[in-house]
Amino acid sequence: MTHTYTSRSWLLACAIGLVSIVGCSRSVETSVAQAKQHVSSLVRIAGSDVEELRRGMPEGASQMRVVFQSKVAARDDLAEVRKQLDRARNHIQDLRVAKSTFFVLLERDGTILRGDREPDLLSGKNLFAAFPETRKSLDGKVIVTRGEMPEAAGVKGRRDGQFVVSLPVTVDGAIAGVYASGWSWAAYAYRLQNAVVSDVRGRKKERDKDPLLYVYVVVDDAVFGAPLAPEVNAQAIGKLSPLSKVNADVVYAAPLEISGREFGVAIQRATSLGQNVAIAVLRSET
Repeated sequence: MTHTYTSRSWLLACAIGLVSIVGCSRSVETSVAQAKQHVSSLVRIAGSDVEELRRGMPEGASQMRVVFQSKVAARDDLAEVRKQLDRARNHIQDLRVAKSTFFVLLERDGTILRGDREPDLLSGKNLFAAFPETRKSLDGKVIVTRGEMPEAAGVKGRRDGQFVVSLPVTVDGAIAGVYASGWSWAAYAYRLQNAVVSDVRGRKKERDKDPLLYVYVVVDDAVFGAPLAPEVNAQAIGKLSPLSKVNADVVYAAPLEISGREFGVAIQRATSLGQNVAIAVLRSET
């Protein structure tokens, strides 16, 4: 009798274990499939964000002419520079909704006259030094580039970099300065993460649970997450050598265990953000 009971208990335990394994397998399969859909959507959103900024910047540069047409030198009236920066962002539709974390106006030598953030940590810094490609705006070009300027970081206590668009401000046929804008990668990861979380919540049914979702931006060998995103996740993505796994429109998607939790990870290049830039999504069912 005892033997029969023990055998039944063992079989029941095995059955429960098998159900658990199958359940976990299906759960991570769902995470992988959904993460793949999320990342493709975010790559499209990134393209729209970049186009939005590029579309609004020429009109913003035209607004900045006022600063250099004044009888008072721009460096001697920084309050007016700030006023015009705010006016451009508030009155130009594409700039008003742009995802930028900073707008700045530069002198011809690359020195930032004024930024639109408070406190203004960018004034007096040299944008050309941090983002060498932006110097080409003095040749009349619209430049889309990236680099690192600590004063423009969107997170404290860890590395951050920035995406930048710059173009010349022309007065009477001569280039008087440079107008630039962009966002920090940490802040942009936060923007994308909010976008996917909002989309998921908007589609879920009443009894559905919210999945655990994180978004990271991969730039060369660095992985940038939102300010409160776990750094261990970024490290796990980095160990995958993510850029080596994706080309063109190919999406890499697979299970990934991080600190004992199963995630689905999906990575896709975001060429609108620059060469060797990708977006990574982590999703785990709860």
